[in-house]
Amino acid sequence: RFVPERMVPFSFPLSKCALWDPAPMGDVIGSHISYYRNPKLSIMEKTLRLAYRHAKQNEKQSFSCFLLGTLLVDEDGEGITVTIDRFDPGREI
Repeated sequence: RFVPERMVPFSFPLSKCALWDPAPMGDVIGSHISYYRNPKLSIMEKTLRLAYRHAKQNEKQSFSCFLLGTLLVDEDGEGITVTIDRFDPGREI
Protein backbone atom coordinates (compact mmCIF):
# COMPACT_ATOMS: atom_id res chain seq x y z
CA ARG A 1 0.00 0.00 0.00
CA PHE A 2 1.42 3.38 -1.01
CA VAL A 3 1.33 5.89 1.86
CA PRO A 4 2.80 9.20 0.61
CA GLU A 5 2.74 10.98 4.00
CA ARG A 6 5.12 8.34 5.43
CA MET A 7 7.54 8.52 2.52
CA VAL A 8 10.80 10.39 3.10
CA PRO A 9 13.36 11.31 0.46
CA PHE A 10 16.68 9.50 0.28
CA SER A 11 19.62 11.46 1.63
CA PHE A 12 23.30 10.65 1.61
CA PRO A 13 26.05 11.96 3.89
CA LEU A 14 28.08 14.91 2.67
CA SER A 15 31.43 14.11 1.09
CA LYS A 16 34.25 16.03 -0.57
CA CYS A 17 33.72 14.34 -3.93
CA ALA A 18 30.61 12.71 -5.39
CA LEU A 19 30.41 9.96 -7.97
CA TRP A 20 27.15 11.34 -9.37
CA ASP A 21 25.34 14.64 -9.82
CA PRO A 22 23.15 15.13 -6.71
CA ALA A 23 20.68 17.44 -8.49
CA PRO A 24 17.20 15.87 -8.84
CA MET A 25 16.23 14.68 -12.32
CA GLY A 26 12.79 13.62 -13.50
CA ASP A 27 9.59 12.95 -11.59
CA VAL A 28 9.42 11.74 -7.99
CA ILE A 29 8.69 8.01 -7.62
CA GLY A 30 7.79 5.95 -4.57
CA SER A 31 9.96 3.05 -3.45
CA HIS A 32 8.31 0.62 -1.06
CA ILE A 33 8.98 -3.04 -0.34
CA SER A 34 5.40 -4.08 -1.17
CA TYR A 35 4.84 -1.71 -4.10
CA TYR A 36 5.86 -4.27 -6.76
CA ARG A 37 6.09 -7.47 -4.72
CA ASN A 38 3.81 -9.59 -2.56
CA PRO A 39 5.44 -9.84 0.91
CA LYS A 40 5.16 -12.96 3.09
CA LEU A 41 6.28 -13.24 6.70
CA SER A 42 7.43 -16.53 8.18
CA ILE A 43 8.44 -16.80 11.84
CA MET A 44 9.78 -19.83 13.66
CA GLU A 45 7.58 -21.04 16.54
CA LYS A 46 10.55 -21.23 18.93
CA THR A 47 11.42 -17.57 18.18
CA LEU A 48 7.85 -16.45 18.75
CA ARG A 49 7.63 -18.34 22.06
CA LEU A 50 10.92 -16.81 23.29
CA ALA A 51 9.73 -13.29 22.44
CA TYR A 52 6.36 -13.92 24.13
CA ARG A 53 8.00 -15.31 27.29
CA HIS A 54 10.41 -12.37 27.45
CA ALA A 55 7.52 -9.89 27.07
CA LYS A 56 5.55 -11.57 29.89
CA GLN A 57 8.56 -11.56 32.24
CA ASN A 58 9.41 -7.92 31.57
CA GLU A 59 8.01 -5.50 34.15
CA LYS A 60 7.97 -2.53 31.77
CA GLN A 61 4.97 -1.75 29.58
CA SER A 62 7.18 -1.62 26.48
CA PHE A 63 10.69 -2.91 25.82
CA SER A 64 13.19 -3.11 22.98
CA CYS A 65 14.33 -6.30 21.29
CA PHE A 66 15.60 -7.57 17.95
CA LEU A 67 14.04 -10.11 15.64
CA LEU A 68 16.65 -11.35 13.16
CA GLY A 69 16.10 -13.21 9.93
CA THR A 70 16.55 -13.33 6.18
CA LEU A 71 14.93 -11.67 3.19
CA LEU A 72 14.53 -13.76 0.03
CA VAL A 73 13.08 -12.93 -3.38
CA ASP A 74 10.80 -15.72 -4.64
CA GLU A 75 11.89 -17.78 -7.68
CA ASP A 76 9.31 -16.14 -9.93
CA GLY A 77 10.46 -12.66 -8.85
CA GLU A 78 6.92 -11.66 -7.89
CA GLY A 79 7.18 -11.91 -4.12
CA ILE A 80 9.50 -11.68 -1.17
CA THR A 81 9.66 -13.82 1.94
CA VAL A 82 10.92 -12.53 5.29
CA THR A 83 11.89 -15.43 7.56
CA ILE A 84 12.39 -14.52 11.24
CA ASP A 85 14.45 -17.19 13.00
CA ARG A 86 16.23 -15.50 15.94
CA PHE A 87 15.17 -13.44 18.95
CA ASP A 88 17.62 -11.16 20.72
CA PRO A 89 16.35 -9.34 23.83
CA GLY A 90 19.15 -6.78 23.51
CA ARG A 91 20.67 -4.89 26.40
CA GLU A 92 19.25 -2.28 28.72
CA ILE A 93 22.27 0.00 28.27
